[in-house]
Amino acid sequence: MIDESKIIEMVNNAKKNNNNHKFKQAIEMIMIFKDIDIKKGFKIKETVQLPNKQNNPSSICVFASGDMGLKATDAKADKVLDVNQLSELGSNKRKIRKFINKYDFFLADTKIMPTIGKILGQFLGPRGKMPTPIPFNTPIESLLSKFRSSIRVNMSGTSSLSCKIGDEEMQAKEISSNAITIVNLIEKILPNGDKNIKKILVKTTMGKIIQ
Repeated sequence: MIDESKIIEMVNNAKKNNNNHKFKQAIEMIMIFKDIDIKKGFKIKETVQLPNKQNNPSSICVFASGDMGLKATDAKADKVLDVNQLSELGSNKRKIRKFINKYDFFLADTKIMPTIGKILGQFLGPRGKMPTPIPFNTPIESLLSKFRSSIRVNMSGTSSLSCKIGDEEMQAKEISSNAITIVNLIEKILPNGDKNIKKILVKTTMGKIIQ
């Protein structure tokens, strides 16, 4: 398995090779796998809570009304939609796609999950963004905090995956810790653990790949 010092070195080199873009770049990790039979449908679809929050946390939309909707608003969810607003999206596919692409995660009151499935299921499902149900009396603040520091890690039909592990304003040690958290999870999913990992690479959004 790759060690922390190696990832820190790669992150620092990625930052060093930054071309001074006028926006804050993400730091991405690329994992390349070997000896995995992709044709047999092996895939990875995981939500990973990172130990170190990024400066631009994941955005969250909550489907809820009544008391739960008020709590989600008070907890500063990025967006709160009640049943009526959800219905207003109707069958406007362009509007729905634009709405779905705007948020990283969706949470929902269990009572309106059937309505969500009917209106948005065909759009959320393929993107792996079906809402996480909010059980009764769940502290919404803690749930939002968890998802704000989480990312999606997906791999399907390919022998590699790419995911965001931080941004260039974070310390290299923080970014490395996030990377190792993801690697440890992926190793548990792979058929032969770390033996299936061929290479781990790091890059900034617009920068060159560091290995």
